[in-house]
Parts: sequence; structure tokens; C-alpha cells
Amino acid sequence: MEYIKEEGTTLIIFGILIISLLLTDLLVFNKTAHKVKIKEAMTWSIIWISIGLLFGLYIYFSLGGEKATQYYTAFLIEKALSVDNLFVFIMVFRFFKVPDTYQHKVLFYGIIGAVLMRAIFIFFGVTLIGISYLPAFTFAGLEIKINVVMTLFGVFLIYAGWQSWQHEDDEPEDFSKSLGTKFIHKLFRVYPKFNGENFFIRINGKRFATQLLVVVAVVEFTDLLFAVDSIPAIFAVSNDPVILYTSNIFAILGLRALYFLLASAFDMFSYLKYGLAFILVFLGVKMVLSSIYHIPSTLSLGIVGGILIVCVAFSFKKYKQQRSLTKNNIR
Repeated sequence: MEYIKEEGTTLIIFGILIISLLLTDLLVFNKTAHKVKIKEAMTWSIIWISIGLLFGLYIYFSLGGEKATQYYTAFLIEKALSVDNLFVFIMVFRFFKVPDTYQHKVLFYGIIGAVLMRAIFIFFGVTLIGISYLPAFTFAGLEIKINVVMTLFGVFLIYAGWQSWQHEDDEPEDFSKSLGTKFIHKLFRVYPKFNGENFFIRINGKRFATQLLVVVAVVEFTDLLFAVDSIPAIFAVSNDPVILYTSNIFAILGLRALYFLLASAFDMFSYLKYGLAFILVFLGVKMVLSSIYHIPSTLSLGIVGGILIVCVAFSFKKYKQQRSLTKNNIR
């Protein structure tokens, strides 16, 4: 009973903090549309990541060390997978030629949609997992309690990881055929240009959706598809909805600032996709084996963190080598 009370308090504090931060972001620091520069993006990235890490300390003191470890592991997984998604956003903005001034607004509404979608996915997923246990049985001296949903999620993550490893980005995607684009074209007449930061425009008395609304829809649908991978992945860490939701939201809240950093360093993470693929496979295996053996949260955190460090290090090394070769060729 005391634990439930602590979780309730955690959710209330979390809700107040998130609403306050989003309102401050929208009404104070980004009241007017502007191009986000590297220094601003760096500052906000540090702020958002720091807030997320500090909230993990609050969980440590209020809910205990195990829950804090689960929080940090889920936070790191979501942050890492989100980076891969940001690369897709870069391609979306380049495809639609979105002016730098309006990119922050698109990402802000994308974050709002992600906050709502993840609440539905996580709490529904936890409920589904809770009712999908098969009767326990003993095999070779081991007590086995299979969870059907966890096992299916695990198999899916292994498959997703393998597909991600094999996938080559040779052909740029045509986002004019994406679900988000088709959705807006089905609901509204579409003006095929931007009109400032407006989502709608009136022409000869008729209402048209602007290209900016199309881009927001593409970003939202892209994030929806991305959540299909990322949400099952964090279920490998914990089944506690409070831990999963808070870590997930804090991880994605700083994505806008991180986007503007990555947009200027697109080529510095060439090996990241392989690391993320390996993480998905590891989490999938963990979920499949969960009926027999529980991999400790601290070990999971160490493995995920280690994979990311190695991938970033090798990516940066390759990037430096390519820059050096380019300079030599120019000379």
C-alpha cells in the first residue's frame, strides 16, 4: 500500500513537472518561430538530459535502487532508439524542404503526440502482459512461467533487430506517399506550400491545410511506427507503468534540441544503427528467456550502455578518418 502511494506521488510530481516544462518551452523560450542554433540546441539538450537524470535520483530515494536502475535503463534505451528516429525526421524535413524557422514547431507538436500515444501504449501493454501468463510448470528442475505477450514481443524484437541490421538506406524514402500525407489529403484540401507557421490558410473563401500540417502528420505517423519497436523494447526492462512512462517521456522530451545537434552531425553516427539492432536483439532474447531466467537490471544497463559507447566511438573514429582523407584529397 505504501509503495502504491509513493508511485501515485511520483506520477503527480511528474505530471506537474512535464506540464510546467512544456508550457515554459512554448510560451516563454519559443514563443516566436526562430531558427535554433547549435549553442541553443546544446544548452537545451544538457538541460533536458539533466532533468531526466535528476528524476531518476528522485525515483532512487522514493522507490528504491532497483526501480531507479530500471528507470535509467529504459531511459537510455528510449534515448538511443530515438536518435535513430531523429535521422528519419531529418530526412522528412529535407524532403519537404521545411524552413529552419518552423522545424521546432513541427517537433513540438510531434512530442505532444508522442506523450499521448506512449501513455496509451504503455498502460495498455502492461495490462496485456499482466493477463497473459500461462499456468506455471516444472521442466528439468526449473519452474517455468511463460508470458505469451512477453514472448511474442521478444520474438518481434529479435526480428526487428535483424531487419535493422540488414537494412540499407540506399533509396531515399518518398514521404509524399506516407500514411501521414495520405491522411491529411483525405481530410482536407491541401495547399502545396508553406504559409508562415500556419497550419491552415483560406483561399477564395475555402479552407486549405498547409504543407506544415502535412509535415506534422508525417512526423506523428513516423513516431507511431517507431513506438512499435521502442515500446516492446522497454518492457524487457520493467512491467511497472510508472517507471516505463516517466523514463520514456523524459527521454523524448529533449529530442527537439537533440535533433538540431544531430542535423549538423548527420555523418558522425554511421555505426549507430548496428548498435541499436544489437540492443533490440539482446532485449528480445531477454524477454524470450524471462520465463526461465531473469537478467538483472544492472547487467542490462551495463550491456546497453556498453554497446552504445562502442558504436559511438567507432563511428567517430570512422568520421575522423573520412574527414582526414577528404582533406588530403583536396590538397
